[in-house]
Amino acid sequence: MDVSNKSVLFVEDSPTMRRIIANSLRRLGFADIIEAENGIDALEKLEGNMVNLVVTDWNMPEMNGAELVKVLRSKPEFSMVPIVMITTRGMKDDVITAMKLGVNAYVIKPFTPEILKQKLDSVL
Repeated sequence: MDVSNKSVLFVEDSPTMRRIIANSLRRLGFADIIEAENGIDALEKLEGNMVNLVVTDWNMPEMNGAELVKVLRSKPEFSMVPIVMITTRGMKDDVITAMKLGVNAYVIKPFTPEILKQKLDSVL
């Protein structure tokens, strides 16, 4: 799948994880990548920007991934944008909660680039 014309916002508070995910997204072909440190930063960076995909961590300071998903799903312009949550939270209840919030796919850390690609292919 050609994703070179798709823009992605990814939200992760850990600088190391942000670098890993950014590199993975670039290797998968994404050219337009917007990085944010938490949900508040993400919403500010989305102001006036449209994206084709949101990839977010769950556990972050200020506004976590679950809160971000709720806000995005409440906005008409983002209600249909695929959201992938990448998190250390691997309990079945966490996955169910995320799906009820409107997450399209769930990736548990640590993950491989192949797993990320499979999840992204499934939602795009």
